Amino acid sequence: MPLMMLSNLHPDTTDDDVRAFLERYGFPPCDQMERHEGDGTRPAVMLTFSSMRLGMLHQLQPRIHGVFWNGHKINALILRERFQ
Repeated sequence: MPLMMLSNLHPDTTDDDVRAFLERYGFPPCDQMERHEGDGTRPAVMLTFSSMRLGMLHQLQPRIHGVFWNGHKINALILRERFQ
């Protein structure tokens, strides 16, 4: 199950804002969204895409990595799957 971390978000960015942003760039809906606030200046969100293959995520990721959105340059990093 592919995971992607979006970081350096504007502090006021909502989950719905993130979903709309991803949809605009051709991403399918994510299955889970986990917020990571940090110190509040550059929050992040981890997205889980159960219905997408890792190869497809690697193709879509460059569309948003480095995009200037809501006054911040977005970092989009693909993460290894978590094992429990």
